[in-house]
Amino acid sequence: MPAVTVKDITVLPRVAGDASIPSRRVKSITTAPQGHEGEGFPVRRAFAGVDLADLDPFIHLDQMGEVEYAPGEPKGTPWHPHRGFETVTYIIDGIFDHYDNHGGGGTISNGDTQWMTAGAGILHIETPPEHLVVSGGLFHGFQLWVNLPADKKWSPPAYQDLRASDVALLSSSDGGALLRVIAGEVAGHKGPGATQTPITLVHATLQPGAELRIPWNPSYNALAYVLNGFGTVGDEKHAIKTGQLVTYRDGDQIVITADLNQESRAPTMDVLILGGLPIREPVAWMGPFVMNTKSEVLKAFDDFQKGVLGVVPPDWNKAKRPAQRDGIGYKLSGDLKGVHGTPEELQQT
Repeated sequence: MPAVTVKDITVLPRVAGDASIPSRRVKSITTAPQGHEGEGFPVRRAFAGVDLADLDPFIHLDQMGEVEYAPGEPKGTPWHPHRGFETVTYIIDGIFDHYDNHGGGGTISNGDTQWMTAGAGILHIETPPEHLVVSGGLFHGFQLWVNLPADKKWSPPAYQDLRASDVALLSSSDGGALLRVIAGEVAGHKGPGATQTPITLVHATLQPGAELRIPWNPSYNALAYVLNGFGTVGDEKHAIKTGQLVTYRDGDQIVITADLNQESRAPTMDVLILGGLPIREPVAWMGPFVMNTKSEVLKAFDDFQKGVLGVVPPDWNKAKRPAQRDGIGYKLSGDLKGVHGTPEELQQT
């Protein structure tokens, strides 16, 4: 799991929590069900079964892979719409292309992030580049959906290309954990992502036996998702493992400890640590649209059908990828079932 690594972790700034202060207590631990996304690549639905109120300001999280593709096997998603939130796609291993109908996008690989603000509406596609389809190879990453408050849901679409070299690198106090701050702030160190909704997003790699005690904004919620490995969370030492999500109660710091014994194929423990300022507004969510009311969601579907969200650029197929995709230069099919495993019936809070 390369993402971003360093030769000498001892030269990095160290994040030291306060052992005299109780850590955030664990509220729940859930296991992500496995499924398939888009054209068939494997995913874990990290937030499945968790109340949206406990996730606020987040909506959805998919762990994509880890999978070793044979030649001809790499999969992606077809063109599809979004409105009302932001998508954050982070690649740990492999290569991924992203394009949208507003000219945003590009190629990301080990440790890079694409941050797309769907805002008032956008069409985009996520797919492996053609050479990876031909050769096959390792692929692993995640996509996070960050909700937008009502006054920002109609903002113009935007795109950020965050390179692996831009992330802030930190070390735990014992030197046993590497922290990559993608967005937000940890102990005064800021990540490169510019967020519409205040959040902090960290990818941490813990060596066997390492303890990470990280200060956390008390006004933020807090979540931890285990990408791989075994360990414990909290001062109570609740056991966690690959594919499990932790939600926390209030507090000023988060504690995660890696077990001494890890799998030989994944000798470290990797954890996605995230939190943000809760928006505390009604959520109406169906398919690829996250709004505040049922009428706004229905309008999003209607606008999509009418082409208000735009069309796939007619020159995309020729310029970006030889393989044919339905909808080039036209409105897309109205059947959005199964996109990102999202609800096919309206979800409201």
